[in-house]
Amino acid sequence: MSAQNSAGIQTLLDAEREASKIVQKAREYRTKRVREARDEAKKEIEAYRADKEAEYRAFESQHTQGNKAAEDGANREADAKIEEIKQAAKAGQEDVIKNLLSAVFDVHPTPVS
Repeated sequence: MSAQNSAGIQTLLDAEREASKIVQKAREYRTKRVREARDEAKKEIEAYRADKEAEYRAFESQHTQGNKAAEDGANREADAKIEEIKQAAKAGQEDVIKNLLSAVFDVHPTPVS
């Protein structure tokens, strides 16, 4: 009977070792699968980020062009006004110089009371 008990205990120990191996393999597989899922999720997130970045750049360039055109128009308008002011200054320059020279050289003293 003791040999039978010993054989039964040995069988149970062998079964326990086999079960332990199976559990260990399952843990390893689970860990591997979790890593793979994490890596796959990272790739998907990166692809999504790149896609949204491309959409943003397209949107930005499309809407910036309108602002750029308005800015260029405003700059042309400002340059035209500056040129107009310069021409007006040139046209009145001689009269201003004459008036200044006249004020400096033509002295009209007035008595102080």
